[in-house]
Amino acid sequence: MITRKLLLGDEAIALGAIHAGISGVYAYPGTPSTEITEFIQANAPEVRSRWCTNEKTAMEAALGMAYAGKRALVCMKHVGMNVAADAFVNSAITGVNGGLVVLAADDPSMHSSQNEQDSRFYGKFAMIPILEPSTQQEAYDMMPYAYALSEELKLPVLMRVVTRLAHSRAGVVVREPMEQNALHPETDRTHWVLLPANARRQYASLVGKQGELLASSEASPYNSYKLQATGDKCHEEEGLVTCSSSHVAPLGVIACGIAYNYVMENRPQELGIPVLKVSQYPLPEAAIKALASECEALLIAEDGQPLVEEQVKSLLGADYTIKGRLTGDLPRMGELTPDSVGAALGVTIEQPYTQAQNVMPRPPALCQGCGHRDVYDALNKVAAEYEGARIFGDIGCYTLGALPPFRAIDSCVDMGASITMAKGAADAGLFPAIAVIGDSTFTHSGMTGLLDAINDNSNITVIISDNLTTAMTGGQDSAGTNKFEAICLGLGLAPEHVRVVVPLPKNMEEITRIIREEIEYPGVSVIIPRRECMQTLQRKLRNKKK
Repeated sequence: MITRKLLLGDEAIALGAIHAGISGVYAYPGTPSTEITEFIQANAPEVRSRWCTNEKTAMEAALGMAYAGKRALVCMKHVGMNVAADAFVNSAITGVNGGLVVLAADDPSMHSSQNEQDSRFYGKFAMIPILEPSTQQEAYDMMPYAYALSEELKLPVLMRVVTRLAHSRAGVVVREPMEQNALHPETDRTHWVLLPANARRQYASLVGKQGELLASSEASPYNSYKLQATGDKCHEEEGLVTCSSSHVAPLGVIACGIAYNYVMENRPQELGIPVLKVSQYPLPEAAIKALASECEALLIAEDGQPLVEEQVKSLLGADYTIKGRLTGDLPRMGELTPDSVGAALGVTIEQPYTQAQNVMPRPPALCQGCGHRDVYDALNKVAAEYEGARIFGDIGCYTLGALPPFRAIDSCVDMGASITMAKGAADAGLFPAIAVIGDSTFTHSGMTGLLDAINDNSNITVIISDNLTTAMTGGQDSAGTNKFEAICLGLGLAPEHVRVVVPLPKNMEEITRIIREEIEYPGVSVIIPRRECMQTLQRKLRNKKK
């Protein structure tokens, strides 16, 4: 009996991982990857699935599970790859025992991110296989394939998706689940202990495996060639396409991941345009050369940075015409669309997509009743009393304090940067230097910055705005809930300069007084405004009524 489910791309990945027999999923919430872990938590109680403090700890825990011989999944958004990079790159050198899949969800067009980073560069840099599904069905089907590939090559596998796939739905045919691996810990210590002598040997082994990775990609069922309409004299054998016809198409396409859908929506077969679909890396070089031999030029359609475009230029040489993002045939920034791809293919767009007219923009705003609002009201009032005051912000829903009506923060760069930037500014002589950081971000990557400030006795005031959850991504558990005072004291902060307040309008006089006192203290102080997120509170109240 065929079972079909309507799933988000994230849910298809999650169900595919469950059915592939994973024993653990490790993740830090980040859009557009969050729903993967949430789906596993809701549907597979047998799978270890608690949220991690950050992406590095998630990557290391997943590697530990793979060491023990079981299958593990680690999930993060693209900027989380930067946090996990140390463990991620070294995992390619240690190798794995049980299968390990690293899921990176990229965010072209920066719908909820600081940059348009392309995680495929990390996979290429680490020299491991990369999978990039084009549909929800492929996202599901690739999971058992990825784990089998990981265990065959003894390497982690990177799977890269983008927002448009992660957050759209499609029907997915599902199969019977596999059993989890039996516990069988690694017995050979040498390649897990990365002393230089072992690491050099392991690195040589990794380099030696690149031929296997290429052969796997050349034979992959996820890399396929679509013949042009006039190519009836062409045939495909063992992944290679040969043609007896003297016809050369003006243009061929290499379509990567989700961009394959945008290409196919423009009906390239009717235009006589052959298409090579690429969803497994390293690039299938033989197939690319075969395609190039049948075309005068190639268009590279990839959602992200021009990784493939640059590699194909190098593979085919400077005399061969390559079109794509670097040449301006496709937009250099943002997501691809069927229209932008169609224009590059020479298709006349009868009714191009346009944004709705005469619709007033509605920028995001902090929820009514949110405790962060009261924090910013108090900060703005006190900061106005100091001519040189600067407020350094961080990543979270409280970043919306940069927008009207508050306009309260002067920077927001990356997770944890508020404290360390405030420290650096204070070291330069700026006063007062105030940092605002959320509870989840503080435990993610703010604690080490605070320790630096304490060790250097920097003249900064840190606001840990604690709403008792990871609010921006939907209300997941926050790793430091009810521990922040103890953490600050454990890092060496003076007890009299760890202050807790309740951010409510009626407490404004007390809050502003405490902020002034701590600004005037010539050292490190922490103020913790604590009040539950309105969204999670309302959710609890609704559940009580049921």
